[in-house]
Formats: sequence, structure tokens, C-alpha cells
Amino acid sequence: MIKNVRNWMAHRHLLVTMVGRELKARYRGTVLGYFWSFLNPLLLLTVYSVVFGKILPGSSGRIHNQDITGINYSLFLFTGLMPWIWFSTSVLDAANVLFVQGNLVKKIRFPVEVLPMMSVAANMMHFLFGMPILMLSVVLLGKGVTLTWWALLLPVIMLIQVVFTLGFAFWVSALTAHFRDLKDLINNFLTLWFFGTPIIYAFETPQIKNNPLLVWFLSLNPLTHIVEGYQYIFFFGRLPHYRKLGVTLLVGLVLLVSGYRLFDRLRDTFCEEV
Repeated sequence: MIKNVRNWMAHRHLLVTMVGRELKARYRGTVLGYFWSFLNPLLLLTVYSVVFGKILPGSSGRIHNQDITGINYSLFLFTGLMPWIWFSTSVLDAANVLFVQGNLVKKIRFPVEVLPMMSVAANMMHFLFGMPILMLSVVLLGKGVTLTWWALLLPVIMLIQVVFTLGFAFWVSALTAHFRDLKDLINNFLTLWFFGTPIIYAFETPQIKNNPLLVWFLSLNPLTHIVEGYQYIFFFGRLPHYRKLGVTLLVGLVLLVSGYRLFDRLRDTFCEEV
């Protein structure tokens, strides 16, 4: 695995170039260009603020004795949605990347593993573009929500998500090259996964904490602890569950190693499949 990491580092300039090309292609022909990377999360937050602050102001409840109705609930929801969008979009892009970049896959000397990495890195950039919007919203709009020093743990939680997402991307891209129906299954599975992750609700609500089976089920979901990490440092302003995040990192590493090995084993067959 160390040799593989060295190979990835050797291709880092290619990865940066391809991520830049992917970002340019996404906004090609638009008037605002890269500004959409900031405007999209801002519009998303605005919609949630209007819906839960004006139309449905009492639709959520209380978490940790903290009122999250109205604007606060929109911030809570936005905090969980940001990492989810990064993860889900990366997985969907990885499922299609070998087909979309088929002309590169068929080049003998092209390092194919860069393509799933590009999917994760490009969507990570959109996540980073949305971070200033989230931080400013917490400071300016949050009622009883303050930005604390725990926000400095953002790189740690992001690293855990990168490892987990990249491992999942390797698995998905390798398997969908041979089983094309898997792309549709993944799309539906992500919908189920979304509701099995505490994004529109908090993990520590009484309805969940009083149901041991539900607690056990949600605890098995690695994204539960990743999303909770963001919610803790940005919304609740306290230290995340570092033991749960440590276990999640180990799960991500296993997924990354096994996913890359599968990808590497099947790489010679990609030219025929795409």
C-alpha cells in the first residue's frame, strides 16, 4: 500500500490538472462561472431558512436542550447536507467516470486510478467553497449557535471523509465497469442511505435514543459519525466523539485498501468494458 501511495503522489500534478479541468467543464458556458460554487450553497441555505424560518417555523424540536426550530434548524440541516452532497455526488460521479473518460482509459500509459480520485477531489472543492457560507451563517444567523475553537478540527474530519469516500469510489468505479445495472442500484441505495444518516434529524433525539435497535443501526453507518463530526464542531460547538471517528477512520482505511486492490486487479479489463 505504501508503494501505491507513492504512485498516487507521483501523479498528484495530473490529479490537480484533471480536477481543474473538471471544475471548468462543470461551469463552462455559464455567466457566473466559479462563483456558482459559492452561490449554490448560499441559495440552498436561503431556501431552507425561508422554509423552516417562515413557512414551517416549528417543525423540528429540541436537541441537547438547544432549540433548533426556524433558522437554527436550517443551519443544522445545511451542516449535515454539505458533507452528504460531497459524498453522494462523488460516488455517483465515480460510478460513471470510467465511461465518461473512456478515451483516457484506453490509453496504455494513463494511470486510471486518478479518475475516481478526481471525482472525490472535485466534489471536495465544492464542499470547501461552501464552508465560508456555513461559517458566516453560523456567526450571523445562528440563535444561540456560536463558532468555537472546535471548528479547527475540520481538516481531521475531512481527512476521515476523504479516506472513506475514496475507498467507496474505488469499489463503485471498478464494479460498475462490469455491472452497469449497479449505477441505478447505487442511486436508489443512496436515497435509503440518506435517511439512514442523521441529517434531517439528530442522532441524540429522544425518539432515537429510546430505541436501542435504531441506535445500533445508525451506529453501524460510518457516515453517521462523519456527519455528526461536522454538526458537533459547527452547530453544537463541542468536541466530536473521537473514538467513533477513530473507528470510522479504520473502516475507511480497510475500504480504501480493499477498494484499490479490486480496482488494480480489474484495471486491465476496463478497456474492454468501457
